[in-house]
Amino acid sequence: MTEAEERAHLIEVARGWSGTPFHDNQGLKGVGCDCAHFLARAAEEAGLVDRVAIEHYSPQFMLHTDVGLFESYVQRFAHQIAEADAGLGDIVLYHVGRSYAHGAFIVEWPGKVIHAFKTFGCVCETPGDEQDLVGRKVKFYSFW
Repeated sequence: MTEAEERAHLIEVARGWSGTPFHDNQGLKGVGCDCAHFLARAAEEAGLVDRVAIEHYSPQFMLHTDVGLFESYVQRFAHQIAEADAGLGDIVLYHVGRSYAHGAFIVEWPGKVIHAFKTFGCVCETPGDEQDLVGRKVKFYSFW
């Protein structure tokens, strides 16, 4: 598969998770997942990474520490890139609380992302600058 085909396939796989209810510390398609598990499990399903272990965490960790727990999960399978280089299938991380604690796959930046979004209660596609996300600091990561 070419890189372009891998990117498109990842988004196809991620869209297959649409409607999966948001559930902290879970990563089961159609049953429940959080944003960290969604990114890891969709990347696994797309064949981009091996199984990614995500340890149990407090859903409020980002309110109490500057430690980049969520970001450390993403760094297990992706590397940081510049915003100008971010495109289809790359990951955007949002600063929430005291650390980068939410992530999404980019469909078109900033027009559309796919994520397990607690605000909407499920995996869904929203604008990357949706009301709850607008103005937050962001970082970008890529598998490629």
